Amino acid sequence: MVGSQLDSIDQQILTHLTADARIPLATLADRVHLSRNAVRQRVERMERNRVIAGYTVVRGRGDSGSRPVTAIVMVYRADRMRGSQVVSELSQIPEVVRCDVLSGEFDLLVTLQADTMERVGQIWENIAALPGVANTVTAVALSTVIDHAPT
Repeated sequence: MVGSQLDSIDQQILTHLTADARIPLATLADRVHLSRNAVRQRVERMERNRVIAGYTVVRGRGDSGSRPVTAIVMVYRADRMRGSQVVSELSQIPEVVRCDVLSGEFDLLVTLQADTMERVGQIWENIAALPGVANTVTAVALSTVIDHAPT
C-alpha cells in the first residue's frame, strides 16, 4: 500500500496518530466518525502494510529541565555501503533516532539523542570501532533554534 491508496479517513487517522500516538481508539473513532472497531481495523491494516511503521516517544524536559544531547555522526564506510552490518548494528543503539544514507563523501548521517555527553562519547567509540567503518566526523548541537518536529 502506498500513500496514494489511502482514503481521506485513513489520512485523518494518520494525522491524529501523528499528533498523539496514544490517542484512545474511542476518541479517534469519534473524531473520524467511524466505529471503534472500524478504526482499529484500519490502523491494523496500515501497520501490516507498513504505512504505520511504529510508534515512538518524544522526550520532553521532564522535572530536571535538561534536554537530551543531540549529536550528528557522519560515517564513512570502507566498503561504500555494500553490506548492511553497520546499519544493522546502529539500529540496535537506542539513542540512534535517525540514520540516513548520503550521497557524497560520507555514507551515513546518524542522529543521536543521549542523556549525557559521556554517553555520546561512548556511542561514538562504539560506532568508530564497528568493522567496516573507516572514519567518522561528529558534531554536537549547542542549541535548538528551529524545531518543526511534531509535538
